[in-house]
Amino acid sequence: MSTTTTIIGVRDGKGGRHLRRRLDASQWAAVGFAAPLLVYLIVFYAYPLWRNIDLSIHDYTIQAFVQGGAEFVGFANYAEIFGSEMFPTAFANTLLFTIGSIIPQFAIGLALAVFFKSHFRLSNVLRALFLVPWLLPLIVSASTWAWMLNSDNGIVNSLIVAFGGDPVNWLTSPETALLSVTIANVWLGIPFNLVILHSGLQNIPDEMYEAASLDGAGPWRQFWSITFPLLRPVSAITLLLGLIYTLKVVDVIWVMTAGGPAGASTTLAIWAYQEAFGTGIPDFSPAAAIGNLLILIALVFGFLHLRLQRRQEASS
Repeated sequence: MSTTTTIIGVRDGKGGRHLRRRLDASQWAAVGFAAPLLVYLIVFYAYPLWRNIDLSIHDYTIQAFVQGGAEFVGFANYAEIFGSEMFPTAFANTLLFTIGSIIPQFAIGLALAVFFKSHFRLSNVLRALFLVPWLLPLIVSASTWAWMLNSDNGIVNSLIVAFGGDPVNWLTSPETALLSVTIANVWLGIPFNLVILHSGLQNIPDEMYEAASLDGAGPWRQFWSITFPLLRPVSAITLLLGLIYTLKVVDVIWVMTAGGPAGASTTLAIWAYQEAFGTGIPDFSPAAAIGNLLILIALVFGFLHLRLQRRQEASS
């Protein structure tokens, strides 16, 4: 017993420095591996966010950008956007556009994911074809939809007229402009939902469906009792990512309607773009304030998702 204690004591006495050196080396190695990620987060996330906040609390003009010395105005820019006549319209359009996009995207993506879960001939080819809208550049997709919904020579109106209907001013009417850009955005978002939900379905064991089938459960009962509950965590993160993406959509709406006519399809993101890069004098500070409002909305839903996830883990 004493010999063993002596050996351990010698090892601790002589190897202490080496152990500390090894720990120091491992810590430096960890810092080295984490450094690129930290630099990336600081350069592309932390600094732009800080810069956007700085823009929103100062009165930045083109002259202030060149010469510096922007006037500090505090929350005046936020008061300006909340008091603007455009804010209720942009906020309502953002709400309608977001809900009208993520719910059909999720529903159609889930239906396609369940459909492609049963392997059949050409299933891989068809699933790959559904990814085409996701792979195309957004400018190309938006331009294609703008041509299809053109009032004069669009293919959609041509089909309506061919079946005896009247042509619709899809992009130039205040009643249909927001609906048109929402339909295009739904088409663009379906592949993303399909891919994420289909990968989530692969983690559900087939034995559960076989047991449910032996108990007499049909496809509809299997979906509501097995598929939908077990897919809930994947569904939550899919809806959250879809929400964040939809809030910041600019290119699709800008190419198709530019926020018109008369602000009928102007969302908060489009409003911010118009303020900063519109046809008039650029007004960067209110645009930054609108951008920070969008970030705040996304953060609220992100924290809500984390809270619900922790509650679900605690209950399970």
